[in-house]
Amino acid sequence: MNKLLNYVAVLLMLPAAAKAQDYSKYYQNLPVEVKQVSRPVIPANEVNLKDVGGVGDGITLNTEAFTKGISKLNKLGGGRLNVPEGVWLTGPISLKDNIELHLDKNALVIFSADKSLYVDPKAKPGSRVYPCIRASKRKNIAITGEGIIDGNGEHWRPVKRSKVSDVEWSIFKNVIGGVETSNGTLFYPWDSKSGYANIAETPEAQEKMRNDIIRFTDCENVLIQGVTVQNSPRFHVHPCYSKNVIVDGVTVRCPWNAQNGDAIDFSDVNIGLIVNSIVDAGDDGICMKGGSIKPASPANGCEDIVIQDNTVFHAHGGFVLGSETISGMRRIIVRHNRFAGTDTGLRFKSGMGRGGKTEQMYISDIMMTDIKDETIIFQCDYVDRPAGSDPNKIPTFTEEQRKKAPYFQDIHISNVVCHGAATGIKASGILGLDCVHDIDIENTTISYTKTDKQIDEQTAKLNLKNVTLQPLSVSR
Repeated sequence: MNKLLNYVAVLLMLPAAAKAQDYSKYYQNLPVEVKQVSRPVIPANEVNLKDVGGVGDGITLNTEAFTKGISKLNKLGGGRLNVPEGVWLTGPISLKDNIELHLDKNALVIFSADKSLYVDPKAKPGSRVYPCIRASKRKNIAITGEGIIDGNGEHWRPVKRSKVSDVEWSIFKNVIGGVETSNGTLFYPWDSKSGYANIAETPEAQEKMRNDIIRFTDCENVLIQGVTVQNSPRFHVHPCYSKNVIVDGVTVRCPWNAQNGDAIDFSDVNIGLIVNSIVDAGDDGICMKGGSIKPASPANGCEDIVIQDNTVFHAHGGFVLGSETISGMRRIIVRHNRFAGTDTGLRFKSGMGRGGKTEQMYISDIMMTDIKDETIIFQCDYVDRPAGSDPNKIPTFTEEQRKKAPYFQDIHISNVVCHGAATGIKASGILGLDCVHDIDIENTTISYTKTDKQIDEQTAKLNLKNVTLQPLSVSR
């Protein structure tokens, strides 16, 4: 009997194991050995959201139905919660071990504008609220399908007056409802016309509480595949301190001016893959971050990551490192991606108190067009400035913060073609700290409209080989 049960279990796992082989092609001909991802194994049990009380009419709140469906599968050892065609209004969703959330093509999961649904009753007042979809210390979790996940971010995000038209500004004030700062340069969705209560004492305090759409922390074996993730209050796809993470064929989109609207952020991820995805976002496109060391977490720093065959339209950067790199960046391969319309192409940014070391980073075969600012930029004095802060305030740093200066090194960039950027290559470090060195850029062609390169040779050491920087007429 036990042999029979074991045989059945193996059969159930075969489809997942077969699909795991699909990712081997991304690990061919790499310049450095990188540990390979494997798909999470999800049991074959299935539950339909409708069968646990879900109503996809865009009016009924389905938070309880999602909770019931996940709990039912959890008692069976895991499985797939199917979200069928419909508009599914809900509060936050919490995944458990061995759970796959699967959205049919015409399934729209819309997160409620009622901010009180996301407040963690155990958290300190003013703490960041629950993500729309969260998991903590879980294994084998997935979000798959062809549906859309919408974070209703306009009810959370501040809006800079300089980034919207008169018509849009009027919509924010008169349709969504909110307040302007005293000088009229910033809008907060406060006292919203949705009728839902505020969750903080001030608009500024409420802004600091806004959440991500997908945030997985201290997890292992994660798959996010096929879905569209849009309009987040903050970041969109954000695995943190997690191991063995796959993002495949995901579309991320939000308004170009969405404050902190990062698309795909890997924050301390070990063994990761980002492929076949499309980004059109308000902040960083595909970004690697490394925060403070947490010994109990499955991962610290970003290492063994392959990023390939992705498209980034609007973003502050197509591929970005930082602004936190404290825990280090190791063995990261970025190849065969295209950026069309980003502010910068390859952006390496960090600052005092937020910096760490890069090792064995290889970036190649990147195609770009219509880059607003720099094709490639290294910046070591980056300062994170929240909405409403003084852009002219000069920060001061403690000696302890100076010890955490950025060290961009051992970075190899090749076969980049950019048609149209304001500046080709820009790089500067910090005097006396040797922050930017051993950077190779070769076999690269950049057409620029303003400046070929701005490299501070006192603080940044770049090795350029077979690099063509060609002026481009703005009337092209």
